[in-house]
Amino acid sequence: MALRNYETVFIVNPVLSEAQYNEVRDKFKKILEQNGANISNDENWGLMKFAYTMQGKQSGFYTYLEFKAAPQAIATLNTEFRRDDRVMRFLTVSLDKHAIAYNEKRRSGAFKKKETDTKPTSNAVESK
Repeated sequence: MALRNYETVFIVNPVLSEAQYNEVRDKFKKILEQNGANISNDENWGLMKFAYTMQGKQSGFYTYLEFKAAPQAIATLNTEFRRDDRVMRFLTVSLDKHAIAYNEKRRSGAFKKKETDTKPTSNAVESK
């Protein structure tokens, strides 16, 4: 079966230690790899505050994974997300050719701000 491009973002409970968070993250990467997925991008977005309360929490650890996998691997991944109490939310989407091109540009750093002169440019006259 042909591999398709996917990306998933999942939110992990903020009460976990860094070691426990890394264990959860590695668990889902391992599940993907065991199901024949090729992970092309793995980003730890860190602890972020929610717009609203989820499961009584105000924040959570965000993780982003971009990968190629067979559709059956997604079913397995989603089942494991639902079984793990440490995962608060998750979303997996299939990527089209435009999203794939965008992600390649993003990974190469095309959208990062360029360093500019940090001197303040003010036209105001200073008075002493």
